[in-house]
Amino acid sequence: MTQKLITMSEAEILRYDIIQKLLDKKLKNSQAAKLLDLSVRQIKRLKKKVREKGAEGLIHKNRGKESNRKIKEETIKEIVKIIKSKYSDFGPTLAAEKLEDDRKIKIGKETLRQIMIEKKIWIPKPRKETAEYHSWRERKECFGEMEQFDGSYHKWLENRANEMCLLLSIDDATSKITHAKFDENEETKAVFKFWLEYFGKNGLPMSIYLDKFSTYKINHPSAVDNKELMTQFQRAMNQVGVKPINAHSPEAKGRVERVFQTLQDRLVKEMRLAGISTVEEANEFLKEYIPKFNEKFSVAPRSQNNLHKALSKELKEKLPQIFSIQSPRKVGSDYTIMFETRFFQLEEIQPRAVYKKDAVIIEEHLGGEIKIGFNGHYLNYQELPERPKKQNIPLPALTRTKSSWKPPADHPWRKQFLVNKFKAAQAVFKS
Repeated sequence: MTQKLITMSEAEILRYDIIQKLLDKKLKNSQAAKLLDLSVRQIKRLKKKVREKGAEGLIHKNRGKESNRKIKEETIKEIVKIIKSKYSDFGPTLAAEKLEDDRKIKIGKETLRQIMIEKKIWIPKPRKETAEYHSWRERKECFGEMEQFDGSYHKWLENRANEMCLLLSIDDATSKITHAKFDENEETKAVFKFWLEYFGKNGLPMSIYLDKFSTYKINHPSAVDNKELMTQFQRAMNQVGVKPINAHSPEAKGRVERVFQTLQDRLVKEMRLAGISTVEEANEFLKEYIPKFNEKFSVAPRSQNNLHKALSKELKEKLPQIFSIQSPRKVGSDYTIMFETRFFQLEEIQPRAVYKKDAVIIEEHLGGEIKIGFNGHYLNYQELPERPKKQNIPLPALTRTKSSWKPPADHPWRKQFLVNKFKAAQAVFKS
């Protein structure tokens, strides 16, 4: 007579031993229920099954049977065919979303993961051991309390265009992308344009958390103690009342770094499917894509308060001047100012008196206009076609109008001059 082979798990073997002791009257129902963390009613059911069928009574009836929710082989073949043709480099999560959105095929991401691994479409990456411990920082409480900002250089359009930079800000309290823009690089002008657009859309945040890239902070030993030694970005943000905070490591602003990782996977593929091939098209695509991204990945803040400050009329008027590249220069002896390879001749009529060697500020506005600032006024000038020859103009100062007035003989200034001249003559005569 052949015996039936029964395969049992360790938990089922333990359960069988306790029920057997219960049948042998070595345990009470309440004791068995406590040991197996079950109700007394369930213990009585198991006791009855073991009495009737033995150990087999503890094995689940569906074991060895095909699941009612198993995906049909034809559906699996269709899914594999679609993924290989359109989503071959997609991860399981994004591929599952695209199958549901584009093909109306609903499949769990874990199920799809196993299918893609089995068919060798996707290879899971091994986990990396972190060399350094970084503790988790609690999110800010309110929207607008702190923005994390960074730029990411990447082949965002793959081989359809050159590498470009995605400038991105996310709200620390919600992980919501508050503004995003593609540009050629992360230079000061590009960053200034980004934040002017941000302020126009959202208002002024309380602070901005960013790295120590040279655009945002002068990484020089003397910058620690010299508060006047700061970058264009720090100056502009201080003028509008936004506090820039510099992170000491990429991990410190990990939320924006993780968003970049997600976008480098998802956004690149979405723009490929949409046929995006230029920076202009990519920026237009962001307007549609970012709201969908925020809906999926943003979180609710602990407080519903919005701490963004609205721009006043006076500040709006000053923004072009604040967000200009400002460089200090000195007025030459011929009332010319040299800036990079350009030369500016100050005109004789000025809104206020300008002397030789006076310090002025050259403002490069984002629209390309050059202005020369001096004590709250813009000076009148003409750009010279070439480098001027060195000369010393006898004019003592440039003023509002030409003055032909001469002080009279009894003017205090003339009297003082005559007294000094008389004393000097007396001294010569006595000697």
